[in-house]
Amino acid sequence: MHEGPIDLDATRSRKPDYPIVAARRGTVLEDRTTGVVGALISFVPPRLVLRDRYGKDHTVAYRDGSVRAAIDGKGVPCRLVVPTGEPRAPGVTASGSIDLGEVPARVARASRLWVEGIHDAELIEKVWGSDLRVEGVVVEQLEGADDLAERVRGFRPGERRRLGVLLDHLVNGSKEQRIADTITDPNVLITGHPYVDIWQAVKPSVIGIDRWPDVPKGQPWKEGVIAALGVNATPAAFWKHVLGKVTTWKDLETPLLAAVEELIDFVAPPEQA
Repeated sequence: MHEGPIDLDATRSRKPDYPIVAARRGTVLEDRTTGVVGALISFVPPRLVLRDRYGKDHTVAYRDGSVRAAIDGKGVPCRLVVPTGEPRAPGVTASGSIDLGEVPARVARASRLWVEGIHDAELIEKVWGSDLRVEGVVVEQLEGADDLAERVRGFRPGERRRLGVLLDHLVNGSKEQRIADTITDPNVLITGHPYVDIWQAVKPSVIGIDRWPDVPKGQPWKEGVIAALGVNATPAAFWKHVLGKVTTWKDLETPLLAAVEELIDFVAPPEQA
């Protein structure tokens, strides 16, 4: 027989046993109320400041369990404690954004980022891959832009289903520009760079040349570049060499950087949780 009164509030009042995480500067956290993900800048209970990948600071209310941290590869509600020792400033990713470390990738958005081919996708993954995983943006290949208008209609863009498209050789009078001009959906943004191929968006100095060779019109561009450089390699093998030399956004030309950043901001707006 139970002795003494039964405490009906006993279970309700018991505090959850959250794992403890040291609140070091640069620790990546997700605020569960707002969805903001960022590097910890300051922690003065009951407030903390998170800096997102765009460099914007967010002040949020803190209580035990109100933020998630990456523990064993998963986002887990936790309790922050002020550590001892020197603070660590957050680093940066290959794209120049605030490095959010081992934060679990966000569930993919309905929005998408389309590129023309595998080399475009590989270059974007190498430089912007961390950013895209944090934002939940999936990159898909078009394998050419000739049927872009039909593909866009099939995608059925909407306010919460935005589409960003990166095109090669997007200059006045080009085939790509004429294709882009046929698409007027406000939920679709088409940007691009002026280069014939994504290879040219890599600064020539990165691979030890002064400039990318000119290739006569009508000659396959990649094969023409390899022949002009005197390289004994297939396009796939030479691209692997070029890609291996790229380490950060500083290795890329400004037009590509501007185009990709604009597309990421469009499909994953900075203020969107």
